[in-house]
Amino acid sequence: MKKMSTSADQRYANILDAQAVNNFVEYLRIPSVHPDINYDSCIKFLEKQAQGLGLPIKIYTCVPKKPIAVITWVGTEPSLPSVLLNSHMDVVPVFEEKWTHKPFSGDIDEKGNIYARGSQDMKCVGIQYLEAIRRLKERGKTLKRTLHVSFVPDEEIGGVDGMSKFVETKDFEALNVGVALDEGMASANDDFILFYGERCIWHLHIHIPGQPGHGSLLLDDTAGEKLNVLLNKFFAFRHQEKNKLKSDKTLSIGDVTTVNLTQIRGGVQSNVVPPELIAVFDIRIPVTVDIVEFENNINKWCKEAGEGIWIEYEQKQDQVPVTKLDKTNPFWVAFKEATDELGLKIIPRIFPGGTDSRYIREIGKPALGFSPMNKTPVLLHDHDEYLNDQIFLKGIEIYTTILQKVANVTG
Repeated sequence: MKKMSTSADQRYANILDAQAVNNFVEYLRIPSVHPDINYDSCIKFLEKQAQGLGLPIKIYTCVPKKPIAVITWVGTEPSLPSVLLNSHMDVVPVFEEKWTHKPFSGDIDEKGNIYARGSQDMKCVGIQYLEAIRRLKERGKTLKRTLHVSFVPDEEIGGVDGMSKFVETKDFEALNVGVALDEGMASANDDFILFYGERCIWHLHIHIPGQPGHGSLLLDDTAGEKLNVLLNKFFAFRHQEKNKLKSDKTLSIGDVTTVNLTQIRGGVQSNVVPPELIAVFDIRIPVTVDIVEFENNINKWCKEAGEGIWIEYEQKQDQVPVTKLDKTNPFWVAFKEATDELGLKIIPRIFPGGTDSRYIREIGKPALGFSPMNKTPVLLHDHDEYLNDQIFLKGIEIYTTILQKVANVTG
């Protein structure tokens, strides 16, 4: 595949477009990839961006070596609750041999596709925020509400040492956040997806004890027999949810419960019946499900599978109220006015995975998940992740309109 120069100066007549793509590529080339990320290069890059925009930047630390950067554009009425524009600096691991471009190269092909881990998830959005602000400042625009552009660590491993801790601090309280924008997802067609809530995540380690012994015997009450019963119950429920999703075209994956067996552990060797097996499940529960009733069902399945089975919860999130998409939420009204003005078709959905938005919503703040990437295959966490340069640049202009509407909400 023929590659173009990754210097955007040769491709874009508009200086601001060239600068935006060059900044995007530079950010993508920072390998802030799990595990054991060193965020120093990200922070130096963001400090340079803040300086170029003429804006202050503060670095907060809730956990050592896991900084949170916040670039601030103070509004004309700074006493009003602010708008938080959140993104995360970290990216998931890569299998480099599966990529046709180096995953941290930022290569641009002849179609303008920019290849790198994080191009969709979600270094694009962080740069789009900053470049939208640059354009608004260049055009002499002012906003009533203060914008805080946050870059947080560790979202890809749950955000426990990032946004989860940050929202509990006095530093976050001082930001006076009224609403947050955060990541969404690409859309393969002309539509744009808007996420207003998330399923809660449960990770279960189910411990299944049983009669141990020699592998040549037919023992009663073995861990394997109990596991078989338990798996049948979980997979029958999984099949039910798959059929629900398949039969109702109005539903998306965020509207059903997903159940996936991700690990089975136990045993010492092939001729020894183990005293315990552990089955690990990843379960994502939609906002419409009563989680108390759901947990009672799981406990019932375990009891029916045999004596002594118990559950260790690695994660067990409560249901977090969704962000309202009605007239009671003036920020949503402003967001919708902006996208209507731009002629964008917005499809509201429940996010199928987990983002930092859940921590914002958990403390009672509205949060909208939106990545302006339509006509784009969904490649987050996939090989050859890319974003087309024209989609990226269009997203900046989309944000300039959205920010003017949302940050100028009165009252």
